[in-house]
Amino acid sequence: MIEVVAAGPYATVQDLGRPGLAHLGVPRSGAADAPSLRLANRLVGNPEGLAGIELTFGLARLRFLAGAWVALAGAPLASGADMGAPFWVPSGGELRLGPPVWGLRTYVAVRGGIAVEPVLGSRSTDSLSGLGPEPLRPGTLLPVGRPEGVISVDLAPQAGPRPAVLRVLPGPRDDWFVTEAVGELCARPYTVTQDSNRVGVRLRGPELARAKDGELPSEGMVTGAVQVPPSGQPIVFLADHPPTGGYPVIAVVREADLPIAAQLRPGDEVRFTTRPGP
Repeated sequence: MIEVVAAGPYATVQDLGRPGLAHLGVPRSGAADAPSLRLANRLVGNPEGLAGIELTFGLARLRFLAGAWVALAGAPLASGADMGAPFWVPSGGELRLGPPVWGLRTYVAVRGGIAVEPVLGSRSTDSLSGLGPEPLRPGTLLPVGRPEGVISVDLAPQAGPRPAVLRVLPGPRDDWFVTEAVGELCARPYTVTQDSNRVGVRLRGPELARAKDGELPSEGMVTGAVQVPPSGQPIVFLADHPPTGGYPVIAVVREADLPIAAQLRPGDEVRFTTRPGP
């Protein structure tokens, strides 16, 4: 069992989400930076899909009521345990984690996984629909599952921050914008606003002008969709995005770059490109 002493600005339980239920109006949700959760789980010998803790801007304190192997991945923290390697927290020990040096979201994996009750096959907290466990707060008790297998990975070197460039595929509704709109999207950087969250990264920058008036009927949305509301300021959908939407999508971020989007902080600058390469 783990007791949350302090949860930081926002912390939730996340696994790899609820795929295959969008036709029922259920978003996938899950870890915003899924590769980092997968890595943290591998480091403690867990299957990649077990639930861990997603910290937003760190600053959490976790007390372990029983000893456990733990690993951290994602945004590296200024204080606390090392990143990218499993470490032991003894019974009664407290893990104190500082703010990230760069990035926004850090993942805490515990050997055996966080074993809260699943909802529709997932233990993820969905901030939009309210499915899954409540966001963590002081006093929350998190059960830990039974470990399986062995710890086979000793160390995973952590890369530094990647350039904040998101590769996009134009469409499916780029024809709702003026001809030069996709070029304008990629011409200059955008700034991440304070209104960003797990639903989407809201941006401020060049306005994307429409060629068609009115609104679309609601249609399916995917993670990474760059939706443009009437303000002309794009929103990049993240893990908790709605399954449908009525504003036109000018482009979609490539899946490989979604972890970059998930680690953007308010105030960061980000660029878009239609080039397929790095």
